[in-house]
Amino acid sequence: MCGRFAITLPRDAMAQLFNAQPDNDLPDVPNFNVCPTTDIHVVIGGVERPRRLTTMRWGFLPHWYRKPTGGPLLINARSETIAEKPAFRDAVRQRRGLIIADGFYEWTRTPDGARDPWYIRLADRTPMVMAAVWQEWTGPEGEAMRTCAIVTVAANGRMAEIHHRMPVLVKPDDFGLWLGENGHGAAVLMEAAPDEDLVQYRVSRAVNSNRASGPELIEPFEPEKQN
Repeated sequence: MCGRFAITLPRDAMAQLFNAQPDNDLPDVPNFNVCPTTDIHVVIGGVERPRRLTTMRWGFLPHWYRKPTGGPLLINARSETIAEKPAFRDAVRQRRGLIIADGFYEWTRTPDGARDPWYIRLADRTPMVMAAVWQEWTGPEGEAMRTCAIVTVAANGRMAEIHHRMPVLVKPDDFGLWLGENGHGAAVLMEAAPDEDLVQYRVSRAVNSNRASGPELIEPFEPEKQN
């Protein structure tokens, strides 16, 4: 799965990377501890609409939820079942997006049950772009919001030693295919990134708190600073 990530790229640089028109109310950056249910940056597009860099709640809300807490928190969508699950099947066909990050966090457990965090980024330090699906949700009182989930795939190689799932990572040449601009066939992109594309290392347990912030969260772990 992917349950936290970091983003530092300025908003104008995000828009330039995707050749997208930015909205005016985008979340602040940097954010070294992006958590579920917060607003995040998402790029959307399609055959008949220009690309937009917009804001969405991280936590997909199916149309039958009566309130944001009306069911399980859907921050991830499994690639193997996304086309069949009632919550996601329409979105994966019609509403795919891209989420930009510097990297994401994952956790392992020690023999005594403690949670050790790891930070995973691209080896070449370029921005990481994660596949997403999104949904416009409207509540019973007319309240509306765009919501999204990150698409995940079974991990392999070194990543599988940390966690059995990882985000689907989309390369720049494939942005148009995932966004639906280049016709059908986006399913071929739902595969694990190869080992050589990624760097992973331990970071401080400070990030275990969803209130933690600051660039030190993505720095390599130093034992004497362990919390």
